[in-house]
Amino acid sequence: MEGTEIIVRAVRTVGNNTIALELESPAKFDAQPGQFVQVRGEVDGEEITRHYTLSSPDTDGTFEITVGIDPDGDLSPWLAELESGDTVSVDGPFGRSYYEGEESVVVLAGGPGVGPAVGIAERAIADGGEAVVIYQDDDPAHEERLRELEAAGATVVVTATPLAEGEEVTDALESASGQLFVYGFADFLEEANTVLTATGHEPDDAKSENFG
Repeated sequence: MEGTEIIVRAVRTVGNNTIALELESPAKFDAQPGQFVQVRGEVDGEEITRHYTLSSPDTDGTFEITVGIDPDGDLSPWLAELESGDTVSVDGPFGRSYYEGEESVVVLAGGPGVGPAVGIAERAIADGGEAVVIYQDDDPAHEERLRELEAAGATVVVTATPLAEGEEVTDALESASGQLFVYGFADFLEEANTVLTATGHEPDDAKSENFG
């Protein structure tokens, strides 16, 4: 879809300065967990676009994106002010690093990477598969969904320290198998690749998305 006006169904706080936007799925909108959309908004007379990765396990009826709010940002404060019934322009989906029905998934997420991490893990569990989520952030978001994933049988490790310094992280990765996914900023991807190599995985096999 290109430049489609989509109705906002809900805006929820899911962490400190973090919201989840639930958006109505347009007809024939087919996106998988891990793909992203381009969101357009007009702020002070200027059109601004940003990319956000889906954080919902599916797009049945609605889909979700998770937005970190930067008070000095161009678009995120505007998105945070949206209410149910408002509309926002969306293009997409885009991206090749997404869930494709793998029986077992291992998702490493840094900061905003938690969005696709919970979406992919929830979908894998719903499909009868297994999921491991390693999430690095000193101020975690989506904590309720992470707890629900753990209750559903997923392995969930949340850490504020560098990945390689966390014994729980390395223990989880050493015993994990399945399709690797890595989502986060460039420095996190580098760190994730290092710890994956150290725990017997091949980083080149990972489906990765660099957020900049």
